[in-house]
Parts: sequence; C-alpha cells; structure tokens
Amino acid sequence: MREAGPPEDPRRELWARQRWRGLEGAFWLATLAPFVLFPAHLQLASQVAIAGLFALSLDLLLGYSGIVSLGHAAFFGIGAYTAGLIAKGGWGEPVSGLLAAAAVAGVAGYAASFIFSRVRHLALIMVTLGLGLLVHEAANKAHWLTGGADGLQGVRMWPLAGRFKFDLYGYTAYGYSLAVLVVAFLVVRRVVNSPFGLALRGIRENAVRMPALGAPTRSHVRTVCAFSAALAGLAGALLAQTTETVSLATLEFQRSAEILVILILGGAGRLYGGLVGAVIFLVARDRFSGLNPQYWYFWMGALLILIVMAVPGGILGGLARLAGSRRRPGARGPTASRVGSS
Repeated sequence: MREAGPPEDPRRELWARQRWRGLEGAFWLATLAPFVLFPAHLQLASQVAIAGLFALSLDLLLGYSGIVSLGHAAFFGIGAYTAGLIAKGGWGEPVSGLLAAAAVAGVAGYAASFIFSRVRHLALIMVTLGLGLLVHEAANKAHWLTGGADGLQGVRMWPLAGRFKFDLYGYTAYGYSLAVLVVAFLVVRRVVNSPFGLALRGIRENAVRMPALGAPTRSHVRTVCAFSAALAGLAGALLAQTTETVSLATLEFQRSAEILVILILGGAGRLYGGLVGAVIFLVARDRFSGLNPQYWYFWMGALLILIVMAVPGGILGGLARLAGSRRRPGARGPTASRVGSS
C-alpha cells in the first residue's frame, strides 16, 4: 500500500491548467473553416460566435460560481442597446462602441450583484428572473429611447478599421465576432485558472464555509457578476453592430433560457462547454427549421432530451468520462467505480 504523500500544491495545479493542449489548438483552427468551407453560412457562424461568448459569460456564474441566472439576457440587451444608441447618435466606430457597451453592462451587473450576493438557490432564480422581466418591460415602455416593440431604428456602423464594411456576405461580421470571442476567451481562461477562479469554485461548492478560509465571498460574487455582465454586454453589442438592428428580443426570457440550454448542452464549468453547445444548438436549429419550418421545435426538443439523457453532464462531460474510462481499461475495485461515476 502506498504511503500518502504531501498534499498537492494548488498553484502547481493552476499552472498545469494554464498549459495549452493540442485539442485546443485544433478547436480554434476549426473556427476558421467557415471562411473556406462554408462561405454561404458566415452569418450563421457569426451568430454561433456571439452565442458562444454569451454562454461563456453565463458559465462564469453558473459553471464556476454556482449562481443560477434566468435573467442574463438583461445584460445582453443592455449591451446591445448601448452599442445601438451610440451608433444611432452618430458614432459608428465598432470597437469603441463595443467597449462602452461592456462598461455599461458591467456597471449594471455590479449594481445587481448586491442583490445576487445576498440570496441563493430558489430565491436567486426568482430574483434574476424578475430582473430580466423588469429590464424588458422598462425597454418596452421607453419607446422614445429604445423604439419599444418597433425596435431601435437608424443604427449605422462605420467600416471596421476604416476598411471592412459590415455587408450581407458576413466576412467582416464573422471575423470581427470571432476575434472578440478569442480575446474574451483568453481573458476568461486566465481568470478561471487563477486563485480567484479557485475561490469561485469554492463558492460554488460551499459558499457558507468560504469566509472561514479567509475568502471574501460577497466581494468575489460582486466581481464575477460584474465581469460576467460585461461579457454578456460584449455579446449583445456584437449582435447589434453586426446586424445593425436592436429589438426587444435581445431582452426576452427566451434568450436567457436558450443560453442556459446551450451551456448545459455543452457542459457547464468546462470553459469550452458553452462554445460547443452554441455550435450544436444553433446549427441544429438552422437545419431543423430548414427541413420543417412549422414543427422544428419538436425536433429540437427531441434532440435536447436525447443528449441530456445520454450525457447528463453535457457533451464535454460525456467525452471526459469516456476518455477517463479508456485511460484505465484495467482498473478494478472501488477506484474503477469512482472513475466511472465521476
């Protein structure tokens, strides 16, 4: 029987998590494939990149901090309307509008975090749902500012870097969305693989005990809420800028529900889960709606039920379990059962 060695250094584990792996490089290289293989579907690819960024923002709350939100579309819509109003006001430069939208959404997220940090579980679900409904109705009533149910009119974007126009072909839209997604992903990857990210996992597992370890739980929750909201605002601004339109649909509950489904589908708390889920969900929705415009929701529902029943931990969770079982083909006894159930 092996003697128990010294406890592992958490910093060493964090450094190991920060190393890039071959599959990660292959994944990001594959994101360039639409430019060559599917040029007619670049608009769809742009929507996938935006949804992936939105899901990444929610993953920080749900997957890493254990904060369930049914109103995350509020921050997405705030970012979209901010970018749209800036462009409508005469300043159509994309990058500065993007940063302004992220800042406004981040401030809104920080303000909401003072409520989020005080409630948990079912109460938190109700609070986030109520917040989303309040913001949606406020935007609907403020017709003079948002356009209400008619949407925000007159959004005109300048060419990106003064050269690349946002046209119907989608080359600029997808390239721009993908570039923002890559930068945001690198930042999030650094954050979750830092001591702060480790503290977020501790809050997810047991928020009550974390203060006993010296971790300021409420302060961390406020920080991650603001950061997550800023990323959601980035995604909303991208949608507004690439489509040059903003509607109340950016704030609807359905958008919050869809992004939650996308994250669970790919695997929450796995960094790439939201990206994989966005690809599967949006491509499947596009295919099913093309095959049967009237009943495509039926096929989407059947697909989601099938995937969740087959792999409860999401696509990446199932792949991780499969890889773990293959690495230990000769495992026996309690160790093998633990690996299979993990």
